[in-house]
Amino acid sequence: MNIKVLKKSFSKLKNYCEAENFKGWDPYDGMNSMVFQALPLKHWDLARLAWIQGFKRSPINFRKLFLVPKEYNAKGVALFLLGYCRLFKLAEAGCEDYGAKDEILENVKGLTALLLSLRSKGYSGSCWGYNFDWQARRLFLFEKYTPTVVATCFCVEALIESYKITNDKLVLKEALTSANFVTDNLSRTPHGDGIIFSYSVKDGNNTVINASLLGAKILSYSYKYNNNKEHGALAKQAVRAACDLQENDGSWIYGLLPVQSWKDSFHTGFNLDAIATYQQNTGDVTFQKYIKRGTAYYLEHFFESNGIPKYYHNKTYPIDIHCPAQVIVTLSKLKLFKDNQELLSRVLHWTIDNMQHKKGYFYYQIKKWMSSKIPYMRWSNAFMFNAMAHYILETKTENYGS
Repeated sequence: MNIKVLKKSFSKLKNYCEAENFKGWDPYDGMNSMVFQALPLKHWDLARLAWIQGFKRSPINFRKLFLVPKEYNAKGVALFLLGYCRLFKLAEAGCEDYGAKDEILENVKGLTALLLSLRSKGYSGSCWGYNFDWQARRLFLFEKYTPTVVATCFCVEALIESYKITNDKLVLKEALTSANFVTDNLSRTPHGDGIIFSYSVKDGNNTVINASLLGAKILSYSYKYNNNKEHGALAKQAVRAACDLQENDGSWIYGLLPVQSWKDSFHTGFNLDAIATYQQNTGDVTFQKYIKRGTAYYLEHFFESNGIPKYYHNKTYPIDIHCPAQVIVTLSKLKLFKDNQELLSRVLHWTIDNMQHKKGYFYYQIKKWMSSKIPYMRWSNAFMFNAMAHYILETKTENYGS
């Protein structure tokens, strides 16, 4: 990866996100529309679903017209915090190309406080949801700030990385209480010799593999920092169930319902990251063969030779910005970055060339006929901010001699 191209691209992204104060729109925020909230349609589940999907699928951004405000999204804030934690390590190593050490530290502290302020209230531990109502296809409504294990896991990891820099024990304490949210507020279903955690407090159908693994990831932090053996054992059961659900070729479907049978790139990356984190936090390497098999499938089926990052295993389009972002983070977590740096360089180059606007933000999706180039803060820019910060830190030795 040409360091000048990388530096210019990331600096533009960083400047854009900071100028927006990390607030923005989201693919799923259509129901935040003041217009829709004034209509009786908001009480009809099918209308809510159609409204959200219309905003999500449209290549034209109607959010200003329909009065959808730019807001903070907890998962997006967590991703920015993770990125700034990487930039702090970079500054510690002697590279202040992306900000002075003290300046970055202030960003880390500020985003940490903001993330803690966005917690959902009334649950057994710290947890986070999204800043919009969301109508599920199975026709139940996730109200704004309903906590999910996915959002919560990203927030927990970000707070723990912040703690490693600030040594603020209150931050660590609040992050680790999320394990109680997993055990007390999420449902779980036996599967083989293991268990599957639910996606959220409202979802009794425990079918989403990556969500269950992210629950295990949260519990593994509790084992590492609190030596909570019960949480460690539950985490292992969730990892075991997910590994039992891995197919012989190393792939995972998204979930167990017939409508969840697709295989995609970034959720595969989530799975691998979660299992690797479990092993690193607990010292239990029982599942290494599943990581190895899953990684081989991931790299073989989701990235073309010219660097195009595919969404699905069996077709190129749509090309979603999550996919190039997540592979950088996943391979960093698996300690396979150096082994795959040539691939990652091609993927990142392609993404910068084809999915970054001259203003610095990244596009949502490239489609075969009509793409969506709307600047979503959480989905597009926060993910790429975190990924590029990972990439820069991983390559600091060769690029900066430190």
